[in-house]
Amino acid sequence: MRAIVISAAALALGVAAYAQTGGKPGAKVDGAYLTKGGDGTDWPAVGRDYDEQRFSPLTQIDDATVGRLGIAWFADLPDARGVESTPVMVDGVLYVTGPWSKVFAYDAVTGEPRWSYDPQVAGDKGVQACCDVVNRGVAVWKGKLYLGTLDGRLIALDAATGKPLWSVQTTDPAKPYTITGAPRVVKDMVIIGNGGAEFGVRGYVTAYDAATGKKRWRFYTVPNPTGQPDGEASDPIMAKAFKTWSANGQWKQSGGGGTAWDAIVYDPALDQLYIGVGNGSPWNHQVRSEGQGDNLFLSSIVALDPDTGAYKWHYQETPGESWDYTATQPIILAELGGRKLLLHAPKNGFFFVIDRETGKPVSADMFTAVNWATGYDPKTWRPIENPEARYGANGRPFLAAPAPIGAHSWQPMSFSPATGLVYLPVNDIGFGYIPPLSAKDASREAIGFNVGANMSEGMLPADPAFIKAAIAATKGALVAWDPVARKAKWRVDYSTPWNGGTLATAGNLVFQGTALGEFRAYAADSGKQLWSLPVQSGVLAAPSTYSIDGVQYVALLTSRGGAWALTSGYAGGAANKVPSIPRLIVLKLDGKGQLPALPADAAMNFDPPPATAPAAQVAQGKAVFGRYCQVCHGANAVSGGVTPDLRHSGALGDADTWKSIVIDGALHDRGMVSFAKVLSPADAEAARAYVIGEANWAKTHDPAILGTK
Repeated sequence: MRAIVISAAALALGVAAYAQTGGKPGAKVDGAYLTKGGDGTDWPAVGRDYDEQRFSPLTQIDDATVGRLGIAWFADLPDARGVESTPVMVDGVLYVTGPWSKVFAYDAVTGEPRWSYDPQVAGDKGVQACCDVVNRGVAVWKGKLYLGTLDGRLIALDAATGKPLWSVQTTDPAKPYTITGAPRVVKDMVIIGNGGAEFGVRGYVTAYDAATGKKRWRFYTVPNPTGQPDGEASDPIMAKAFKTWSANGQWKQSGGGGTAWDAIVYDPALDQLYIGVGNGSPWNHQVRSEGQGDNLFLSSIVALDPDTGAYKWHYQETPGESWDYTATQPIILAELGGRKLLLHAPKNGFFFVIDRETGKPVSADMFTAVNWATGYDPKTWRPIENPEARYGANGRPFLAAPAPIGAHSWQPMSFSPATGLVYLPVNDIGFGYIPPLSAKDASREAIGFNVGANMSEGMLPADPAFIKAAIAATKGALVAWDPVARKAKWRVDYSTPWNGGTLATAGNLVFQGTALGEFRAYAADSGKQLWSLPVQSGVLAAPSTYSIDGVQYVALLTSRGGAWALTSGYAGGAANKVPSIPRLIVLKLDGKGQLPALPADAAMNFDPPPATAPAAQVAQGKAVFGRYCQVCHGANAVSGGVTPDLRHSGALGDADTWKSIVIDGALHDRGMVSFAKVLSPADAEAARAYVIGEANWAKTHDPAILGTK
């Protein structure tokens, strides 16, 4: 059900705005329109324009008036999982996507629903989504809407009605590919990548004809493990890339990874397309490629000819990637000092300024705490690595900063030409990379993460003081980065990581939502907090802003979810208690709307069966849980509040029920597939024993401090 606040006057305005489009919203959106960022009042693409600066020229809401912001209307979405899309608005219609690749269209003034579309992604696809069943938005082009779905389809919809016009399967359905990123449209071609490196796939991007869905070109981001050409646009460069991989190694079976799951940016000034490439499969360079070679084009920015997909240049930010340090994070294009530059803050903790014409870095500087490298050599632009970081090669654990979640993850950053600053959501999280302790750790499995490392021994020990210290050390920040001065102009610290993406405006404002349920406005020049609104849930996505009939609006989406909420366990801290409410909220000056009261908190007391299993069985269960279960149900079996907390499961008390779920697939249609391909009934029973032990431990300690209630 959708809750919507509507006034009669607003409804009339919205109908009038919609009528002006002739019932064909988005018909005017083409390359010229996206180059200039729309007409100045709308938000026609996820990054607003081709430069993806996420900067609005609107000034009605500014640093003097922002204190008057209130709710114009809101609409509840149906699925309480991660909501990561940036609202797109054109011709009076607001488009958002939610979990399971569903699309919703609303009147941008009134909130009246226009249409919705459900691509009917099967629930069992969720087990192949590394980082929640999310979607980051749609692309609009000449009256059509383009959507990538979790199961690998690219779908064209009529922007006015939501009616499907064509659909193409962009991936092999037999392999664990997903799509979570937003498509981009360039020169009447829709460009889309994919994800799935943690499970074992080979990455690529593909261009499809925007009118028909016919494939135009494909660029593989890693070479064919056979060394043979693919008959694709990537073939000429792949012979060179192949030499940067080992003759053997697990990449020969996994495909090597390198999925381009988010950043795809078109440069109209130079007529180039930039692709951000992801991590290796598996993470561990030693397992993946015998510790040999840079493994191109993992963790790289690759420039392509948009007409043909032909390679132009690349820069690899993390050679021989071994830590899930992707380069898929959002890319911003800007001109500074008369130079055409690419601004990038990937997971590895360094802020890169790259010359777009040559692909050569201008600078690379730490934007937060980093210990895997001390800097970059300006002669070679290779990282100066800490030798201890190569856990796979030296066989020793490495406590790293940043964690695989990234010093900056997918949450969009923004750039203000008025201040010259980039507004960057930062995560300060440590992580223990542990080399394989068993053959199972290094093996490739049909279900679950395949990272070539031990994931179970990195879970927190049963020590309240240690856990409290880990929670206290896990933080976030909003950093205003000066790419010319190569340093932070200002920084706002948060007590938790995984805060939302940012929006900058000409009103000297930066908007960002927090993991603890606030939506905030800061002065763009100084970082002073000017306003905040409690929104009842976390905020992951970046907001957008638009103006209709002289009234400026700010649109945001709330929820909890994504990789951190699924995996963090105790380290999620206070955010674990924040409700996950999937909701679209639209603000305006002097808005009078009110959110409904939160439902009463249903206390979940621990009532597990007694922990009587032998220590050896519990240890086996810990290994099983760490290898297969924690990526969805949280480290130490502590849920982040998005997926079920197994320590409260009624199935804990009955071995047969537990087996029916884990082995027999009784909840298959709800996304909990059978693990019979990788686990025996004895393994499942050991995992139950481990979770029972964790539940009993939590019962006897302070849940308020440990975040377990």
